[in-house]
Amino acid sequence: MTTLTPQDPAQAAGPRAQEAPRVRAELLDCLQANLAVLADHHHGPDTHLRLGAALGFAPAPHGPGGLPTVEPSVEDQLAAAAQRLGLVVTDRSTRRPGTAPDASAQPSYVVADAYHLPWVPYHGHKHVEHSFLLEPGADGVTITDAYHNDTPWGRARPLRLAYRRDETDALLAALPPTTVTVRLSARTPGPAPAPVHAPADEALIDAYLGAYAAHADRVLALERFTLETWLLARARHLHAAYVTHLAGGEPDEAVRAHLTRWDGVVEHTYLAYRRVARGRAEPAGLFERAGEALRADTAVFGTRPSQDLEDEVRSVVAQVLHVHEDTLAVGAGGFDGDLSRLAEFGSLRMVEVVERLEQRFAVEFAPEDLVPENLHRVEDLCALIRRSRPAPLTPPAP
Repeated sequence: MTTLTPQDPAQAAGPRAQEAPRVRAELLDCLQANLAVLADHHHGPDTHLRLGAALGFAPAPHGPGGLPTVEPSVEDQLAAAAQRLGLVVTDRSTRRPGTAPDASAQPSYVVADAYHLPWVPYHGHKHVEHSFLLEPGADGVTITDAYHNDTPWGRARPLRLAYRRDETDALLAALPPTTVTVRLSARTPGPAPAPVHAPADEALIDAYLGAYAAHADRVLALERFTLETWLLARARHLHAAYVTHLAGGEPDEAVRAHLTRWDGVVEHTYLAYRRVARGRAEPAGLFERAGEALRADTAVFGTRPSQDLEDEVRSVVAQVLHVHEDTLAVGAGGFDGDLSRLAEFGSLRMVEVVERLEQRFAVEFAPEDLVPENLHRVEDLCALIRRSRPAPLTPPAP
């Protein structure tokens, strides 16, 4: 029987604190944090950092208030968990979770309105989607929540709490019927994806920031933009942590400075929101500052040593063709770099190379780029990867 934590037998009133989960919660949003706990539980420490493999900027055009948003949906997060963390949805329902132990003894991943969750600072203050893990036991449930954030109503830090049966019944009865309860099973994750950054489109940046700058309801716009910049900054911290995890060592000075720049954007946004919410003048320069940070992403994250990229692509091609990598070196045995000259290469292998590279680098090649002329040389394949966007996440099966 596999569990995240044993039940605490203490009988004192109120939930009993247990050892908190250990993930890089300060890098994660409220939906990612508890998927991270499950990923590391099943696959080992730091598996959750894979959520930062691909970094891009692709806001949905119509979010709350009609504003564009980078906030991922529950479906997006579950798809990311399936593709990058080896966590597959086996059951999903919209209902209050149950408390009866079952044979799998695996916790449920629950998404509910934080307004009704007594262990988070939003309780009784703000309606916002929030996740937690629910693990039923013989005498009650254990709640695990790895959320890490500072809010106007207090600090949220990773925790694990054991509730007795009577406490559990009251807790779950308070949840709205729109609560989403998900069961996930673990499968062996594939190799760690290569980090990739897709440059943001200039027109998209302008349209995104312009929508917030021009919105008539300044309190609403700045409240939403506070969340947006928080999410953007966390995504960049997570991507940097993943890159560093793969390479070992520490992020370089340019990365550290850029992350500090993003932290400054978050602080500036929150200051602007609080000032306007109190009827004060809106501080100047916010959207220009956010635009500078978005555009600077490419200089910091979008460049990777050409030789490293070529070596990775050559390795993938060699695996598909079942040849030694040295065979693909220009000049080796008279090879001029044109893969179509190799007996092992053909249309089937070409398609397999494309699919393997998209999977390896978590990108999707543009349809107009998928012509044979772009797919016969390692350097051309590298160019495709550099200009490709992160692959869209496939929605999980219901």
